[in-house]
Amino acid sequence: MVSETTSLLDTLPVGASAIVRSVDCGRLVRRRLLELGLLPGTHLEVIRRAPLGDPLELSLRGYHLSIRAEEARAICVGRVTSAARVGSEALVGGDTPAAQPLAKRA
Repeated sequence: MVSETTSLLDTLPVGASAIVRSVDCGRLVRRRLLELGLLPGTHLEVIRRAPLGDPLELSLRGYHLSIRAEEARAICVGRVTSAARVGSEALVGGDTPAAQPLAKRA
């Protein structure tokens, strides 16, 4: 069963996983964040925060992205529990040949 609570991205602790629900900021910044992959429905994880809390590093769509805390406050996310995280990782296709390193494929 998927368990989820809604919050702002800047409030998530390091190591937390979430799914983007909305990006509610200025038009130009919103467009750039969407271009970078922060689309509604995207699974992400908070990797680390700078010592003063700004910026924060995220892992999403197979890469790491650092964004300002101000931008993170404009992103509404649904925080997922560990049981839901396993299900969402299965949807990403972690066991498909395309997701495996070349050494494992043969």
